[in-house]
Amino acid sequence: MKILIVDDEPLARARLRALIGELAMPGIEVTGEAVDGVDAILAHESMPVDVILLDIAMPRMDGLEAARHLSVQEQPPTVIFCTAFDEHALAAFEAHAVDYLVKPVSRERLRIAIERARKFTADQVRRIGDEVKPQSRSHICARIRGSLRLVPVSEIAYFLAEDKYVVVHHDAGEVLVEESLKSLEDEFSQRFVRIHRNCLVAIDRITALERGADGSTMALVRGAQQPLEVSRRCLPTVRELIKHL
Repeated sequence: MKILIVDDEPLARARLRALIGELAMPGIEVTGEAVDGVDAILAHESMPVDVILLDIAMPRMDGLEAARHLSVQEQPPTVIFCTAFDEHALAAFEAHAVDYLVKPVSRERLRIAIERARKFTADQVRRIGDEVKPQSRSHICARIRGSLRLVPVSEIAYFLAEDKYVVVHHDAGEVLVEESLKSLEDEFSQRFVRIHRNCLVAIDRITALERGADGSTMALVRGAQQPLEVSRRCLPTVRELIKHL
């Protein structure tokens, strides 16, 4: 069983590694370490592991969001949270964790958690918490030529539906994701508004509305190379939002 340790504190990672060594459990191997959620996702993508010991409070991406991203990967690992705070326990299990350890982690409690993780199959990991609606993500995960690209939601100007894909237009370019525009709208309703049947725009990036020569209404969006059309159906909602910007 391969294990990845994820914590932004070097001493915490060293202690978990030492505890696992003391357990002397056959077939258990620590194959890597990561410093935050983004690092964990990329590390698992490049070298899949069976179990991830995951902290919650970390920079860039916390452990709860990282666990949600990991649970939908092709080879989802089992996740054991190791954190100093016990108030995140419910959210942790909703984010597909199989156990939750409060620091300082005891050797015996860690052994029990690892033994429990051994019993979970990939399908069981995917099913844990499936009926619970996740909180909105801070990153969008896209697969590009076999590798993962994590795009911060704060850097996204708009989503544009094209055929069965959605093109994510962000500050560094664009990527394709296999997510529906409707699901993205539901998840990010506080940050994005639908301006057309095929387009969601970051609310705080709309700078103005303009009338086109043909009578259409166009939205000027910071980060977009050209104005984006606003449909008649969506126009009242967009105009109301503009008033409060």
